[in-house]
Amino acid sequence: MDDCVIIGAGPAGLTAAIYLSRYLLSIRLFDSGDSRAALIPCTRNLAGFPAGISGKELLERMREQARAFGAIREEKRVEHLARVANGFTIGTDSGTYRARTVLVATGVVNLPPPEMETALHQEALSRGLLRYCPVCDGYEVTDRRVGVIGSGNHGTREAEFLRGYTSDITLVAPLGEHELDDECRRRLDEAGVAIVAGPCGGYAIDGERLTLTTGEGRLAFDSVYPALGLHVRSELAIAAGARTAEDGALVVDDHLETTVPGLFAAGDVVVGLDQISHAMGQAGVAATAIRNHLAAERPLRR
Repeated sequence: MDDCVIIGAGPAGLTAAIYLSRYLLSIRLFDSGDSRAALIPCTRNLAGFPAGISGKELLERMREQARAFGAIREEKRVEHLARVANGFTIGTDSGTYRARTVLVATGVVNLPPPEMETALHQEALSRGLLRYCPVCDGYEVTDRRVGVIGSGNHGTREAEFLRGYTSDITLVAPLGEHELDDECRRRLDEAGVAIVAGPCGGYAIDGERLTLTTGEGRLAFDSVYPALGLHVRSELAIAAGARTAEDGALVVDDHLETTVPGLFAAGDVVVGLDQISHAMGQAGVAATAIRNHLAAERPLRR
């Protein structure tokens, strides 16, 4: 039985693996290979990388660091998680494992623009023509022409946030007419945000811009932000009995323990700010809490 199984190998899971390995615990890290961080072409707001670093390079560096301290990383997808009398059972696509504790670091998945082809999506993302995180890279669109695909309060908030970087913001409804109440329209009007009806489609890259058709004609932007929400990958923890917030994010205490004893969580799957630095900090707290949780059950070394 492992001391801890970590589900997810993004910045949170890998940070936890480094900490737990250095606490001399027996751990196992399951990596399904679909960390959202791997999609980041270059992040420039992560401390210590003044020239920026790609998500793939960051993950590879972290994997190497965890490996150096003895963390066991396995490329497997976890399909089942259950609480049992003496810990947890973790079912993967190629076997079942047991652990005294579990850390869930499964993250989230962004919802892409409707009807956008995968190949085009990847190219636009790699070139910074399509972006998902205004907190991460709003600086990069300073004084640029920016489109936000979204509506309602969520789309309004994202357009308002980006308005702090540029005065040229257009909010485009994804499917048809906007779903904006009077308060949202007032806020958008005060911010100087243009409002364009959908549906969105016909995406193409034209030089250094991403173009798309809308309900009011074809538009071109230096960058486009989909504000369509995301899917929180909390199903495994829910199956084990963990409680979530309304959006599906896991509810945890100050030590990152879920409502299930011995089941911890860190990163974007947890209620909070979806940032690499935040995920790393949470993982450090969770890993230390796991170490202390295990030590309280019995001494870790003899």
